[in-house]
Amino acid sequence: MPQPIPLKDHEKDARLIRARAIVGGVIVLLLIGALLARMYYLQVIQYEHHSTLSENNRVHVQPIPPTRGLIFDRKGRILADNRPSFSLTVTRERAGDWRAVLDVLVEVLELAPEDRAQFEKRVLQGRRPFEPVPILFELSEEQIARVAVNQFRLPGVEVAAQLVRHYPHAEHFAHSVGYVGRINEQELKSLPTSLKILDPVDYSGTHHIGKTGIEKFYEEQLHGKVGYEEVETNARGRVLRVLKRTDPVPGSDVVLSLDLDLQAAAEAALGGRRGAVVALQPSTGEVLAMVSQPSFDPNLFVTGISFRAYAELRDSIDRPLYNRVLRGLYPPGSTIKPMMVVAGLDSGVVTTETRVFDPGFYQLPNVKHKYRNWNRYGDGWVDLEMAIARSNDTFFYDMAHKMGIDRMHHYMTLFGLGQRVSLDMNEETAGLMPSREWKRARYRQSWYPGETVILGIGQGYMQATPLQLAQATALMATRGKWIRPHLAKSVGGQQPVDPNPLPDIKLRDPRFWDASQRGMEKVLHHERGTAKKVGDTAVYRIAGKSGTAQVVAIKQGEKYDSSKLNERHRDHALFVGFAPAENPQIVVSVMVENGESGSGVAAPVVKAVMDAWLLDETGQLKAEYRLPATQEVSHR
Repeated sequence: MPQPIPLKDHEKDARLIRARAIVGGVIVLLLIGALLARMYYLQVIQYEHHSTLSENNRVHVQPIPPTRGLIFDRKGRILADNRPSFSLTVTRERAGDWRAVLDVLVEVLELAPEDRAQFEKRVLQGRRPFEPVPILFELSEEQIARVAVNQFRLPGVEVAAQLVRHYPHAEHFAHSVGYVGRINEQELKSLPTSLKILDPVDYSGTHHIGKTGIEKFYEEQLHGKVGYEEVETNARGRVLRVLKRTDPVPGSDVVLSLDLDLQAAAEAALGGRRGAVVALQPSTGEVLAMVSQPSFDPNLFVTGISFRAYAELRDSIDRPLYNRVLRGLYPPGSTIKPMMVVAGLDSGVVTTETRVFDPGFYQLPNVKHKYRNWNRYGDGWVDLEMAIARSNDTFFYDMAHKMGIDRMHHYMTLFGLGQRVSLDMNEETAGLMPSREWKRARYRQSWYPGETVILGIGQGYMQATPLQLAQATALMATRGKWIRPHLAKSVGGQQPVDPNPLPDIKLRDPRFWDASQRGMEKVLHHERGTAKKVGDTAVYRIAGKSGTAQVVAIKQGEKYDSSKLNERHRDHALFVGFAPAENPQIVVSVMVENGESGSGVAAPVVKAVMDAWLLDETGQLKAEYRLPATQEVSHR
């Protein structure tokens, strides 16, 4: 008989279900409790921390670099402007493995390995990981297209439009206007002290800074003030909208005293030779022209010059990077003789009636050594004015010996020799006006009488720049009125002010200036003047002085023979002057390296520059520079 099938125990099943439901419910409650606890921890306890992180991910503060001020010549013509350019930037924070990104970038743009190394160096110089760092400038249309096509492989890489400094006249103003270049860490650290900026953050978003010339000296005014904008971004860093904006303050414009036309005339007069030309307006101290040849193209430095191009400039035997006007140190030679005459008269060593017999040489008492005059046959009896006109060395040997080194040092320092004379040219070298104390500190030796003798003709230890010789000549033209030479005519509409003006040169008798100036006029307008050939071609009167600076010493008794010397061992040619002599409007200083003859080589350059400034279209002296006939006669 079959066994009966037991009936289903519904009660037992119900208990099992209830137990499972309770367990499931407890688990659900525990999970909900854990979620609530975690939510409480994040939303309440960690609220400030996470809200800050969220806001930083959503809102970024981006600096807006100011537009750099422009630089003009005295007639309003552009010497330095800003032009639009496309550059490639990398933001480390968004690039992830940014070194790998650079590898892809080099592959995409088909660049050289040295470019890859330069990119990495620039990225590492970036101040903040969330700021875009420009690594490649002046992108071509093809390069922009390649980056756009491969954008998915280049996270953190963007093509950005920006203004880049441009110098339309290239090498013609490289040594005066200077140039800007990429700012480096050292410059960033020195900003608070060098520019008196309290907050270097003012340079956020700025990638360039003035490196030389006016660009460097007036960096604070040219740079302007940085602006900011708060932007909302998505997870990829793309800007969705601008929340707040503070506009930047553009940099101030700078108007220079340089004249574009006169600069071109000075360069043409120099004729491609190595040398320097500087022209000043004596009544104001304004620099009208400033030429150092050879020169270079400053545009090469703006976005980063290549190693090869820089090496060519740096290693060139002609030294195009060297500013000869401000840094070139040369023995001034006979160009200081007019100042020596003023010093001799004021110190009482000579008078306007003093005469010296020149047999072609000079000897110190009880000394056999002969100090030769350039004219070995001698000039016979020479008075003070003719000593300048003939550049008679014997007269000045004798006067220097009587004056002594102490008085010479005092008077030459009054004329600016051995010190920086400019107002806004921070690359200027001080030069050297030696003294007893200087030699004792430098060589631990006493000063010898023979050193005083050769110092009287601008040789020996004395060294000066073409700018310092121009300033000393300007003091001769203004009869001792000190006005520092300066390049800026106005900065932001304001004229520059000299914070440390030097005292004027006061003589016992103002007529001492007249005697020296008459001697300078005779250099060009007397039948025995050393530069008479140049003076004969002038339609106005010029007061000037030639000079020759030795490069290598000539032994006692030997005669200078340029044919036996290497071209770069030949004497430098110098000439300084002002015109019109009776109403000085321009001072010009010229140095031609290895030019040999101050009167034959440098003097024509001086006259050509003066002609370009003083003459009208008909070749006559401009009306504003002419004195009334009665006043001219009275002056002479």
